[in-house]
Amino acid sequence: MNPSAAKRILTYLLLALAAAAFLLPLLWMVSVSLKPTREVFRPDPLPAHPTLDAYRAVIGVSVGQDTATTGDRAVERGAFNYVLYARNTLIITVLSLIGMLLSSSIAAYGFARLNFPGRNLMFAICLATMMIPFPVIMVPTYMIFKYLGWIGTFRPLWAPAWFGSAFNIFLLRQFFLGLPRELEESAMLDGCSRWGCFWRIMLPLSKPALAVVALFHCLAVWNDLIGPLIYLSHQDQFTLALGLQFLQSRSGDTPWNQLLAASTLIVLPVVILFLFAQRTFIRGIATTGLKG
Repeated sequence: MNPSAAKRILTYLLLALAAAAFLLPLLWMVSVSLKPTREVFRPDPLPAHPTLDAYRAVIGVSVGQDTATTGDRAVERGAFNYVLYARNTLIITVLSLIGMLLSSSIAAYGFARLNFPGRNLMFAICLATMMIPFPVIMVPTYMIFKYLGWIGTFRPLWAPAWFGSAFNIFLLRQFFLGLPRELEESAMLDGCSRWGCFWRIMLPLSKPALAVVALFHCLAVWNDLIGPLIYLSHQDQFTLALGLQFLQSRSGDTPWNQLLAASTLIVLPVVILFLFAQRTFIRGIATTGLKG
């Protein structure tokens, strides 16, 4: 065997081991979610009597009458309302995603293409905000939303996204800097306004970078726990992450098969989204350079 082939085989082997390290916890999660309650703590990797009762209980599908029987005891239904929590999370995700894409792309275009006094200083200040941890601004932000009367609503969770994000502004600015100025200059010679150049030329060409921003933001909102924990006060407003934490912290025995069934249902949309957007995501990462 020549050295290059041996090196290739070793590389693939290491990649396979790394992939297995990431996949095994997910496979274990799915396996436990399919086990009845009496088998949850058994060391067997696969369920001896697989059942979907935990998923039915999480989704809210009736099993029997008022309980979903999983083995030797009845599992309480209604502890995790996946449909309701998914709806709440989806509302927050869509509203914040629209605002994030619009505000961050407009700000990034201004930093990349418009020459105005103090541009570099303002951009540096914008980047410096990434170094401020959320606990530092948590109390002042809460007081502002309380003054506005937004506590107990979804607004604190999606309204700030309409003012942009430093990381996303930086990412889109770097992409805009890589686009040739001749495209805008030609359009402006034909009578196109600055806003028209942004809306009709820059944004269509920026789909890979926008896809990366959208994916990152969706993941952040989908998995956010601190924000809903602070601002939401009623269980019918819970998001998926907060509902999952509520299910785990219930008094008494935690229904681990339900907990992992809910975790599987929460992870599944993220995996599907990445699989469909994988090519665009990789293209966006590859074409977003560090020019500037």
